[in-house]
Amino acid sequence: MTEKDLLQSVMTATEAAERWGKADRTVRQACTGYKGAPPRFKAGEFRQSGKVWLITVEGMTRVFGAEPAK
Repeated sequence: MTEKDLLQSVMTATEAAERWGKADRTVRQACTGYKGAPPRFKAGEFRQSGKVWLITVEGMTRVFGAEPAK
């Protein structure tokens, strides 16, 4: 995988929410868990960098389905 491909496979929670047509809160809760539930993303599909959540395309596809067509 090239560096460009690697960068394209990771996005912020806000970008992921926009691309999949979800609320920011929905994607962030999938990272943190909700009401005591564990996170919906698996290890390696997400991480926090400072205050920003980073998520892989693969993780979004697994949890929320294929990215909607534009």
